[in-house]
Amino acid sequence: MSRAKQTHELKTWSKYYDAVLFGDKTFEVRKHDRDFQIGDFLLLLKWDKEKNIYAGNFTSFIITYILKGGQFGIEKDYCVLGIKPILVDIRK
Repeated sequence: MSRAKQTHELKTWSKYYDAVLFGDKTFEVRKHDRDFQIGDFLLLLKWDKEKNIYAGNFTSFIITYILKGGQFGIEKDYCVLGIKPILVDIRK
């Protein structure tokens, strides 16, 4: 029996958040300390590391691919997540 899809809330430094938001960056490199699974959701929260506060922005993605560490120069405890934006139709 497979587990239910999870939502992972992740702080994302401002410059990387913006690159993801504008479609220039379609992946996340993360410590593999969570049970990331294909089909899970990422809620990326924009983080201002200089001020050490949330910038108030967030956006959602779905994990489409997981490249586990220990290969291709990726440290063992890390992973590369392929992500795709979740499009929400807000029209009523």
